[in-house]
This record gives sequence, structure tokens and C-alpha cells, in this order.
Amino acid sequence: MCIHQLNLLAASNNLPITNFLGKQHPIEAHHLSSICDIMEKAMVNGDTCIIRCILVVFQVVFKFFFSPQTERNRDIVRRSGLLLWQLLMAPRDQICSEIQKEVCLAISSGLNILYPGEAEINNLLKLVLTEGERNSGLSQLRDVILTNLAEQLQNNRFGSEDDDHYRLNDELLHYILKIVVRESCVLITKCQTVSKDDFQRLLSTVPAASSCLRYLMAVQNHLLSNTVLIKPEENDDSDSSLQGETLKVQELKTSILSLATQILTGCDEVLEMLQQVTTALINSDISDREQRLKGLEQITKATMLGHLLPVLLTSLMHPNLQTLTMADALMPQLVQLVLYTSQTALLLKTQSPVFTELNNSPSCASEQKGKLLPDERMLEEKEEPGFLTGLKIPAPWAAGKTVETVHPVRDNYKFKETVHIPGARCLYLRFDNRCSSQYDYDKLVIYAGPNTNSRKVAEYGGNTLGYGSRSVLGTGWPKDLVKVEGDTVTFSFEMRSGREHNTPDKAMWGFACTVRAQESSEDVSGGLPFLVDLALGLSVLACSMLRILYNGPEITKDEETCQELLRSKLLQRCQWQVEANGVISPALTPSPSPLPLTIDEDREFTYPSDVLVPPVGHYFDLPRIRLPPGIMIKLREISGRARPQFRPSIK
Repeated sequence: MCIHQLNLLAASNNLPITNFLGKQHPIEAHHLSSICDIMEKAMVNGDTCIIRCILVVFQVVFKFFFSPQTERNRDIVRRSGLLLWQLLMAPRDQICSEIQKEVCLAISSGLNILYPGEAEINNLLKLVLTEGERNSGLSQLRDVILTNLAEQLQNNRFGSEDDDHYRLNDELLHYILKIVVRESCVLITKCQTVSKDDFQRLLSTVPAASSCLRYLMAVQNHLLSNTVLIKPEENDDSDSSLQGETLKVQELKTSILSLATQILTGCDEVLEMLQQVTTALINSDISDREQRLKGLEQITKATMLGHLLPVLLTSLMHPNLQTLTMADALMPQLVQLVLYTSQTALLLKTQSPVFTELNNSPSCASEQKGKLLPDERMLEEKEEPGFLTGLKIPAPWAAGKTVETVHPVRDNYKFKETVHIPGARCLYLRFDNRCSSQYDYDKLVIYAGPNTNSRKVAEYGGNTLGYGSRSVLGTGWPKDLVKVEGDTVTFSFEMRSGREHNTPDKAMWGFACTVRAQESSEDVSGGLPFLVDLALGLSVLACSMLRILYNGPEITKDEETCQELLRSKLLQRCQWQVEANGVISPALTPSPSPLPLTIDEDREFTYPSDVLVPPVGHYFDLPRIRLPPGIMIKLREISGRARPQFRPSIK
């Protein structure tokens, strides 16, 4: 099928054939009409070979050679669409799977031509999403369209004019999410219902993401990437640019909040099903129960819990998304997910050897020997082991950071890298035993700090292989650990000599070094169980959101500017009222002040417990604040009014 290969090559944007096909003139309407005639005749005769060829021709024509601008062209497009749908909806005994696949590819290639309006595309997607489970052709068409949209969205991750086309509306996303939740629940349920052989085959196929899940992953990555990674242009400081960036970020945050709410709600359903299946497996008496419980975690990674939730949790910890709006909206769902994940992780933990040994320990056995009275039981009661019991949580940077040059190093080669491990008191360096350079002045210098101006720790160079200098610098490349005080180390290597013709690669290997924050290397190859890791991640995010809720809204710039004024006792004597729109303003009508008639500036003011009764009449005495003499003198100088003189009355 040469034309089919042509279509596959044309799908790549990096090949010259794509540019060549894109510059061709559009096909005329009577040519497409002839193609439809051939298709109709092949369908009547049942010629599957011709049908497949014409379907591939449709794919190329729709993608490169057709533009439905005239009414005649639109009629031919409608005719082509009817033929494709007739093949798609044909019974399975009349159409083979290969032809059905080609039909789906043809419709997906001509999606914007067969359905030119946004409303028409949305109606098509709504049909395949709602009826796809009942019809194999619609199900396959749904998978092809969503896979294509996901790929296009990934290619345009950092924003383009086609974003709105690839991102579906909220209603369609809701349908997709319902399918993903149903697929995840079915996959988890199979751990309990399928036979032993089918369960082994199931383990060998996961984690494979469905088309709906792949599209949700693409949408989530697209939104999060644009919110977390994209920064405003440094050269454009105009107010309009900043305002545009702010509006764009706000729109992205709103979209992320809507998507995150739906994803967390779906994960809540999947975790509930996971907890039910775990409980059923623990209480069952099937022969391969232990194998199914171990495989349950692997299968869980293939669901939305493994493909969507970890990325979302990590991204929500970014400062751009640590907002009061996010915390207020997501906190209830996060708490529920923490409960589900920790409970399910604990259920699986009860089947592990560590937990069994704890329950069978002498201390636990002695507690179960005698029956205690209620009061004694309260005293003897101890905290139950949690899902972290017996697990070693890997410390940050436990695996270490490897720093190395190219192997072998080349002439005039320079290398510089700084490693920073936050919180480390000292760093431990372990060098590879193959480290070597041609001459001892082709050396590595180590500094205890962020740059080469920091304190020099050591320098190494040369080789003992009999080439170049035939010697090493100092005591040679270290075989033991090198300790560097502080949390930062800088490596600087320079190849100053030119390679001699008889020097082999092993004498110019360069260096490789592993930097760790502890002296002994920690085995972190196994890591934490998936559900335990998920529960910890949810707990950290929930605590972070709780801190945001506790702190409340951030202090605005106006509030920072007016801090001294807000603390002034002049404002404390004002009577404030709340208007209908929620704005707080000073009361316009006089009202009795609960303050004393004089306020001493040297003493802290406290409101009295009782409220003064308003006096009769239009006037009443306002509280008087005793200002310092210096301020009063300045006020009199500015106002030009002299201090009143006290004259004793003459009787």
C-alpha cells in the first residue's frame, strides 16, 4: 500500500514530503466525486481491497488537498461523510477490523472538513463519548480522535492559536472523566474477579493508558505547564503586557481549579472501589491471594491514580498555585483522599511480613493474655501501628548526585558544575576508580562553596598507567570518601594538554564522582509502596493548603503602606458601618462613642464593656486624644493659631 505509506510519512512535520504536499493545489470537486463513485461501487461489490485503498486516499485528500469553500464542494463532503458513516456503523460480520480502523482514521483526518463548525464537532464527540460503549465503531472512532487531539495538545504544550481547538469544553471533559473513572474501577475490580491466568496476563499489560486517559493527561500537562513554567517576556514591561499576562494566568488557574476538582472527585470514587476490592481480597480464601494483593498496587498505577494524581499533587505545591482560592475549594476533597489512601495502604500493610511480626511480638502477645477492665484497658491502650510502620522513608538526595565529565575528555575541554544539597551539614564525595587525565596539570579542583572563589578543598590529576606525566598530583585520585564541609561543592576541571598519539582512552577518562549528604549510601532502589507514597503526598499538600487557610488572605500593598495609619489611635475612635455592598465606611450620622472622653497615649487602649447612652440633643462630646506637646506645637505652627490663654474669671 504505497499510498498508505505516503500518508504515514506525511504525518511527520519534519520531513520534506510534508512541505511538498502542503504546497499542492487543492483537489477539484469532480475528482473527489469520482473517488466517492469508486467507493460506492466497491461497497456494493464487497471489494475490501478497493475500500481500504479509497479510505487511505480520503485521509490524504482531507489532510492536504481539499478545501470545502463552494456549495458543490460541501455537497461532495456530505456525500463522503455519509459513505464513511455507512462503513463505520456496518455490522461486525460485514466489515473487518482493518477497514473499521481506516474509516476512523479518515474521519479523524477530515474532522474539520466533515464537521466545519465547533457545534458540529462537539455533537460528534458527545455522540462517540456517550454511545461508544454500545458500538465498537464509535468506540474506536472516539479513541482515534482523542489520541490525535492529545498528540496535538502535547506538541503545542506552551501555547498556540490552536489551543482552543484541541481543548474540549467542560461538558465533554466531564464525559471523558466519567469514562476514565469507569475504566479505572473496572481494571481494579478485575484483580478480584478474573482467573489466575487472566490476572497474570493483566499484569503483563499494565500500565497502558487508554485514549481517554491520555487526553486527560495531555490537558492537565498543558494547563500546568503554562501556569508553572511560562514566565512573562523580560523585554516587555508595558502595562498592557503585564495585564494580559495576569488575565491569562487567572484564566489558566480557573481552568486548573475546575479540572483539579473533577479529577479529585473521580479519584475519590476509584479509591473507594480500591478499598472495597482490597478488603474483599483480604477476607477471601483464594489460593493466589498474596499475589493478587501484590499485583493490585501495580494495576493501580495504570489507573487515573497513577497517571493523573501524582502530577497534579506535585504541581499544586508550586507557589503559583498555592492560593487561598485553591485551598478553600480543594481542601475537603484532599482530606477525604488522605483518609482513603491511608486506610487502603494500612489494609495492604496488614498483609506484609513487617506488620505481622509486630503483631506477633512478645509485647503484643502479653497484652492479649488477660482481659482487662475498662479503666485498665484505657491505661494499657497503645497507639496502633500506621501505614508507615516498618517503612524507611528515603531521605532527600539519599541516592546521591553524580557529577562527571565526558569519557574520554578531549583537547581544551572545560567542565564546571556546582552541587547544592539543602540542609546538609557536610557532603561526601566518592570517585570512580577509572578517574585519570593525561598530565597532572590536567586537573580537577574542588571548592567548598558555590563558585571557584570559595575555599579550595583538594585537587587531583594525572594517571599511573604509564602515559603522559606517568604520575599523579599529590596522593592521586582518592579511593576513600572525601568530606567537604557545608551543603555546596563546586567541581572545576580543565584539559590543558593536547592528546598525544599514543595515549589511550583509559588514560584520558576524565572523572566521575557521586555526592551524598551522608557517609553511608542508602538503598533507595525499592522506594515506598505506591499507595504509601500517594498518602504522604496528599498529606503534605493538605497541610500546605491548611496553612494557607489559616494565614488567610495575603496583605495587600495598600495595607502595607497604611500599617502605621491602621495602628493609629485616631482611627480607633471612629465609628464604622457596613454598607449594603459589603464595604466598610465611616458612619455619616453622629453616634455615641464607646471610648472614654480622653485617651492616654502612654497606655494601651481597651474598649469599655458598657456602651455610653446617647445624650439628648444634636451635640455630644467626642473622645479627646491627648497628643504629645511637640505635635501640638507643630499643628499650631501649620494652622497659624496661637495657644488659647487662660483668663481667670473676676467675681
